[in-house]
Order: sequence, then C-alpha cells, then structure tokens
Amino acid sequence: MSEKLSITLPAEMVAAIKRQVEAGRYASTSEVLREAMRNWMRGEEEHAERLTAMRARIGRSLDDPRPPLPLDEAFARLERRAKTLSRTS
Repeated sequence: MSEKLSITLPAEMVAAIKRQVEAGRYASTSEVLREAMRNWMRGEEEHAERLTAMRARIGRSLDDPRPPLPLDEAFARLERRAKTLSRTS
C-alpha cells in the first residue's frame, strides 16, 4: 500500500532531484525519493547491526574473566586495527 505525502525540501535538493530525472536516471521525482528512502533505510539497518555487534563485543569483553590488557597494549592493538581498516576502505 502506498500513501501520498507532501514534503518541503530546500531548493538545492529539489534541483538535484530534477537533474536526476532530466538526465534520465529516474522516470520521476517520486522514483528518486523512493530510492533515497531505500538507501536511508538500508543505512539505518546497517547502523543498527553494527551497534548490536559492538554492544555484544563490549559485553563479551566485560564478561571475560582474563585480566585486562595494559593500556599501552590496548592502544597498540587499536592503532593496528585502525591501520588495517584504513587500508581496506
């Protein structure tokens, strides 16, 4: 089921939407907005999944009976992880 909405957008957003339609990428402004909403919803889902994974990892860390890492070792691991992630992005 679909529902018609009336929204107000800034001029630059309206211009960007119209450019996409005029370029033939979309058949209508509604298609542009539906695609934008699908992308936003997918991003929200991915964000929620990342938060859930992070919370689970934090929970496992807090429940871990092993002694905590020394601070310098923890930072060294974080730096290595950040370097690895920056190379893959």
